[in-house]
Amino acid sequence: MSDDDLDAIVVGSGPNGLAAAVTLARAGLKVRVYEKNSLVGGGATTAELTLPGFRHDVCSAVHPMALSSEFFQRFGLEERINLVTPDVSYGHPLPQGEAAVAYRDLERTAAGLGVDGREWLRLFRPLVRHVDEVSELIGNQLLRVPRHPLTAARFGLRVLEQGSPLWNARFREDRAPALLTGVYAHAIRSLPSLSTAGAGLVLATHGHARGWPIPIGGSSAITGALVDDLLAHGGEICADTYIRRLSDLPTARIVLLDVTPRALIELADGTLPTAYARRLARFRYGNAVAKVDFALSGPVPWSAAELRNAPTVHVGGTRGQIARAENEVSRGKHAAEPYVLVSQPSIVDPMRAPAGKHVLWAYTHVPRGSDNDQTEPITRQIERFAPGFRDLILASASRTAHDMADYNPNYVGGDIAAGDVSMLQLVARPVLTPDPWRTPLPGVYLCSSSTPPGPGVHGLAGYRAALSALRHEYNVQEPPRLSPTHV
Repeated sequence: MSDDDLDAIVVGSGPNGLAAAVTLARAGLKVRVYEKNSLVGGGATTAELTLPGFRHDVCSAVHPMALSSEFFQRFGLEERINLVTPDVSYGHPLPQGEAAVAYRDLERTAAGLGVDGREWLRLFRPLVRHVDEVSELIGNQLLRVPRHPLTAARFGLRVLEQGSPLWNARFREDRAPALLTGVYAHAIRSLPSLSTAGAGLVLATHGHARGWPIPIGGSSAITGALVDDLLAHGGEICADTYIRRLSDLPTARIVLLDVTPRALIELADGTLPTAYARRLARFRYGNAVAKVDFALSGPVPWSAAELRNAPTVHVGGTRGQIARAENEVSRGKHAAEPYVLVSQPSIVDPMRAPAGKHVLWAYTHVPRGSDNDQTEPITRQIERFAPGFRDLILASASRTAHDMADYNPNYVGGDIAAGDVSMLQLVARPVLTPDPWRTPLPGVYLCSSSTPPGPGVHGLAGYRAALSALRHEYNVQEPPRLSPTHV
């Protein structure tokens, strides 16, 4: 494709950038994607990071929103790749060798939570029954009036409770609140807070309604499906190409940027209106992750046997212990006993490691910009709940928060959410406007996780940005068909 033929350019090949490119190509436009790295996919990539034959997910590993995303539903992701949805969505070890487990089966989960099982059902049953309405609520810009006000009210009341000092009011034992807190901590903020409760309740609801799927072969399977569709519809990808200024791009009617507001300011090189640039400059970035990948000689020897079948494990102890660790990070400190998010995909996907061996994906939260290697704190915390884990390690590969930012400029200071997920920044992401994807520059749109609906491998930010561009630049009002059966 020559430069003269281009209709649209996408800068950045993360899930949102590729979703935008696919949507535009399906609308009949000539699309080119530019990617800084040699490997496309951003956070949704898989590579041999430790030893030959051990395939590790570079960032995202488990995909709770893949089955609920409007984009991936229209795209027919389940028809294109092999997604395994285990009976166990996530588990949580507790002291004295106990554990709490969240199954896809809501009733089974409640049965394992003792006296708090009834409250677990009261908390989640209305959300699980109306999961599509919950997905629509959080999958759109929060500034919009909800189409399902009763579901919005139910969800909002639960967020107010679980995001406040009242978060323990309905529980009597340790298992249920710890199980919830492990999910809340995904948001990398202080606990309790409204935004962590909102994000966690959504993830937990998906865990019961549809499960937390894992792509066979790794997260790169999702990227591969998007790339294949883009190429099949005339698009092209230019990897190893770092775009530093918008003026360096060929002429195109639409430019979509899978970048942060900070990067947009740099790319625009002084061409943004001053007021808009100031608003972008006020966009805040959150704390960070430090990640370690392990090649193991065998499965993790969790003291609680039920965790050996849990692809996702939240390690950190009781609700109080996790909150203390996360609040230390919020104060700019490294937690002495950190919260660790663990994925053990090789228990459901034998393609990830040689026969009898396993891969383990783990990250913890650290202050933004940290250069501290977290291999030993993560190893020590897992060993606390899985004695003998250290003896299974064949090799490991560590990325500090600083390394994460070097790998992907969208991870400012190691913030994999591309912006703090405070309640304010979930509404004004990155600015308060009915169309946050559209910038004041003609034909230029922002499509990263710094726009609604925020972080996660769901493609929705790219999809919504592409639809906005089609409306404004081509007066296309109907979304293009994306299914694999429609050519």
